[in-house]
Amino acid sequence: MQNPDYIAHSYMVKIVLVFAENLKVFLSEYHYNDSRFRKSNANSQINFYRLHAIVMRRKGQNMNFEKKDNVLIARRRNETLLIEAWGTDSLRVRATEYMEFTGRSWALSEAVDANTSVAVSIDGQGSATITNGRLSARVSSSGMLTFYRDGELLLKEYHRDYDEPKCRESRCLKIRGREYKPIVGGDYSLTVRFESNDQERIFGMGQYQHGYLDLKGCVLELAQRNSQVTVPFAVSSLGYGFLWNNPGVGKVSFGRNYTEWNAQATKEMDYWITVGSTPNEILRKYTDVTGRTPMIPDGLLGLWQCKLRYRTQDEVLSVARKYKELGIPLDVIVIDFFHWTRQGDWHFDPEYWPDPKAMCDELHAMGTKVMVSVWPSVDRKSENFEEMLDRGYLIRTERGSIQTYDFQGDCLEIDVTNPAAREFIWEKCKKNYYDYGIDMFWLDNAEPDYAVYDYDNYRYALGCALEVSNIYPQLYAKSFCDGITAEQKEKNMLHLVRSAWAGSQKYSTLVWSGDVPSSFESLRDQLFGGLNIGLAGIPWWTTDIGGFMTDDVADPAFHELLLRWYEFAVFSPILRMHGDRGPHNIPPLSDKDFGGGSLYTGQPNELWSYGDDAFKVMKCQLDLRQSLKPYIEGLMREASENGSPLMRTMFYEFPSDAKCWEVTDQYMFGSSYLVAPILQAGQREREVYLPAGSWKNLNDGREYTGGQTITCDAPLEYIPVFMKL
Repeated sequence: MQNPDYIAHSYMVKIVLVFAENLKVFLSEYHYNDSRFRKSNANSQINFYRLHAIVMRRKGQNMNFEKKDNVLIARRRNETLLIEAWGTDSLRVRATEYMEFTGRSWALSEAVDANTSVAVSIDGQGSATITNGRLSARVSSSGMLTFYRDGELLLKEYHRDYDEPKCRESRCLKIRGREYKPIVGGDYSLTVRFESNDQERIFGMGQYQHGYLDLKGCVLELAQRNSQVTVPFAVSSLGYGFLWNNPGVGKVSFGRNYTEWNAQATKEMDYWITVGSTPNEILRKYTDVTGRTPMIPDGLLGLWQCKLRYRTQDEVLSVARKYKELGIPLDVIVIDFFHWTRQGDWHFDPEYWPDPKAMCDELHAMGTKVMVSVWPSVDRKSENFEEMLDRGYLIRTERGSIQTYDFQGDCLEIDVTNPAAREFIWEKCKKNYYDYGIDMFWLDNAEPDYAVYDYDNYRYALGCALEVSNIYPQLYAKSFCDGITAEQKEKNMLHLVRSAWAGSQKYSTLVWSGDVPSSFESLRDQLFGGLNIGLAGIPWWTTDIGGFMTDDVADPAFHELLLRWYEFAVFSPILRMHGDRGPHNIPPLSDKDFGGGSLYTGQPNELWSYGDDAFKVMKCQLDLRQSLKPYIEGLMREASENGSPLMRTMFYEFPSDAKCWEVTDQYMFGSSYLVAPILQAGQREREVYLPAGSWKNLNDGREYTGGQTITCDAPLEYIPVFMKL
């Protein structure tokens, strides 16, 4: 047995030799190549941190680079980083600690042209660069990523570790730009960090219920909830767009100190970045790779009539007949939930809807299309439950009860990540709705809505909910897109959906903002939500006029809110009356605990339901909407061609006007109309900023020269709207 002292002595000798060898390398590399070191060497002052970095690289901690088919691949330890051109001036960036990538495209569903002008360079000094048009990405020897637009710094990973000697801030934090945390028995949680910029403004990201248009400083949950729509594409005022191409649950913090993206469970990092001179250009490049909305079908740009809820075939027809009698064009009437026998039956209750085909025929003869509500929930007493359970068509729980939803029943929800389940629900809806003449589907509860949003307790065919749940509403819409396309009627297709994810626009998705309260605060939130979801690539958007939840339909304060909301909605993609109007004092049609007559209904919600004065205002505003139809149709065509939203932030149309990046409570409806909604009770005038150009007040005909802020009248009959001359 060897002497312990001898072993310790030998070990120390080895350490000294290794240190000396690395010091020799350090001196040879820096004495001749770094003037700063030569100066310090003259004073016998060795920079320990640079020495440490060289030692670490000598020990195999530097990146190993490879160029393969115009793709840059970098490896370090267990991580593989892959960067490739993906569309014009755009790069897709992926990384994993598994041996292979998953191969999933997620939102990047569109084919992109092979780009032969991509340049990949490995400099031999421990770094590499890939360039696609105006966008470049550099990977340092430590693996830190930096992006440049036209050679100027744009975005850089937040990296604070010893192996990045060029970092001018604390390196002893040991924080890296990409951080994988293993989940016991599973994949990883992933955190990706970027440096922050105090001058930056951030927009898009879908629809969130808060009072901020600019998302800088906000923390956003990346998860679908009723009225919260996660579409993780951000548009930066610095001239780039960033897609977090991951459908998992997580969060993003657009902090002042750094930006942090997190996925709670994932197999890989995947994001896409593009650059452009204007938001319009950025959105065009984004929709190039994620898809664009089709051209909207004819006959949908006027009034949509809906309420919670028309309980019978006769109620629907009586409303449509009165609109016809009054000479008011009605484009769409909507049949809300619980027209069915049980959740998951997906057919009309014949007791209250005895002849759906005759109903549809009469409505069509009046020029009115018909939409019906479809829920993803399946009651355990449904006629389809056992078959769906046995075939694996339902979302599973990881523990405890198998129930996932509990409104008006003990329910599970269909797993639309399973292609066979998508075919199943379409076959039922085709047979029981579409074949009768129902024109469109209202895909409600599309998040899906859970009894409790415990995402870690749910599992889909595609994976655990934490990993894939945000894509659910997109695949829900795809179920009906695929079915209607197979019928060769895709040009007449539109789905009203209470959620969306990146790329949902290509599936004829009209998003509405969910079951929001009837308040002016909520109206403000919908304005910001509508503008931001448009910047996230979803141009078809609407909201419940007046808000969804109303306690007292006779309250004059609600009438004021309703009119202000209606005036705003005239200048939105779809004009849709809907809401649950209290009080709930109308007796149900049946004392059974199931079926079409069992559930409550709200108070009337038609244009004539709020008195003569309100009716006159809404009728006048509807006439204005009717006159705008050719213009709105042009905006819809533009959306299908380049991805532009109909509701546009001021800076979208005037990106060089600094004031337009600051104004949040007015917007452009297309390129011609400036809209200034009233967002406070009792307000009868407001300030409006007019950018450069000539403008005409749509209400009084007065003309103004732009580049100034003016005060406008805003009586209850209208809101300030200006036409660009």
